[in-house]
Amino acid sequence: MVSNATQKIEAQMRAKGLRITPQRFAVYANLRSRFDHPTVEEILLDVNRDLPISSKATVYSALSVLREVGLVREVLLEEGVTRYDAKVEPHHHFCCQTCGAIQDIDWETFSRLQLDRLPAGIQVKNYEVILKGECDRCTVK
Repeated sequence: MVSNATQKIEAQMRAKGLRITPQRFAVYANLRSRFDHPTVEEILLDVNRDLPISSKATVYSALSVLREVGLVREVLLEEGVTRYDAKVEPHHHFCCQTCGAIQDIDWETFSRLQLDRLPAGIQVKNYEVILKGECDRCTVK
């Protein structure tokens, strides 16, 4: 019997017009199950535990298709490192500079930014705040 979570993932993919391949399903299901904003290498490691036919190129291909239809987004929190997130609705991020933990921050946290105070002629289409500091686990040490 197919689980409710599997049905939900398949329905989301079909709603976007995607052909459901085992690799796309595995990559998307993996991203939906985690909150650490993994890299391609981290996704590949996880996916290969259950579906040992995946390669780095396959993961990149699946992520590209999932990103194009809006099910996944790229997150650039540090220079030279692309991470991925299945939470595509607007939100911000906190990055611990000690342990590297990444945490989602609700969009409403910064809903009062004074965009009207920007220089004339600037039209903001989108923004994301990235906070850097120490997480609660590292602060206690």
